[in-house]
Amino acid sequence: MSWIDIGPVGIVDEGEVAGVNANGTPLAIFCKEGRFFALHDLCTHGQARLSEGFVEDGCIECPLHQGLFDIETGAPRSPPVTVPVRTYGVRENNGRLEVMLESQADEG
Repeated sequence: MSWIDIGPVGIVDEGEVAGVNANGTPLAIFCKEGRFFALHDLCTHGQARLSEGFVEDGCIECPLHQGLFDIETGAPRSPPVTVPVRTYGVRENNGRLEVMLESQADEG
């Protein structure tokens, strides 16, 4: 397992979302209360890019059907979404953001 650099900490502002590509994997990056989170950048319902959605109350709203996903866990929070979106580890390292593409699901 290795961490992948995705850019400077400033690529995403507090309460916003940024779309990035990490070795071919599309990610939606969030900053919430000074912590960073990464979700796979596709809605599990309509396959829309979550990075084009709206951040509200700790969730990202899919721009296609307005379903909500929890930014921290990827869990669905409102219909029509029912399947969680994959999450990835994010860390800050010397002013840079790094993601771990392998998730806990990959380890089992």
